[in-house]
Amino acid sequence: MLFLLNDVVFDLDEACPVTPADARRFEKLDFDYVLQLGCELFAEDPLLHRNDPGRARRLAWLISERSPDMNAALFAAPSVACNPDLVEPRFCALPHVVMQQLQAKGRRLNAVAADRAVWNRLAA
Repeated sequence: MLFLLNDVVFDLDEACPVTPADARRFEKLDFDYVLQLGCELFAEDPLLHRNDPGRARRLAWLISERSPDMNAALFAAPSVACNPDLVEPRFCALPHVVMQQLQAKGRRLNAVAADRAVWNRLAA
C-alpha cells in the first residue's frame, strides 16, 4: 500500500516498519491517539517526513492501520517546536493511480507539487 505523508510517498508493503511485538502493543491505540501523536511529532519537527523517514513511515503505518481507507495525510506545522495544537492535520483517500503518479515523481515530488496534486492549500 502506498501512503502519502505530506510530500513523501511511502510504500508500506515493502516491510512492516514495526516489530510484531510493537504491532501488538499499538493495537490498543485508537485513531485520536495516533492523530495527537502525529501532531506532536510534526510540532517538534515540521520536516519529519524528510528528516526522519523511518519515524514518518511508522506514523504512516499507524494511520493506515487505524483507518485503512485513508492513504494520505498532511500535518502542517507553522514552525519548529510549536504547540501541537497549532498543527493542522488533513487526511484523504486517493485513487491508486494518483498514488502511483506521485510515487513516480520520486525525488521531484515536493511540497508545492503535492499541494497542487492533493491538498490545494496554496490555491487562492
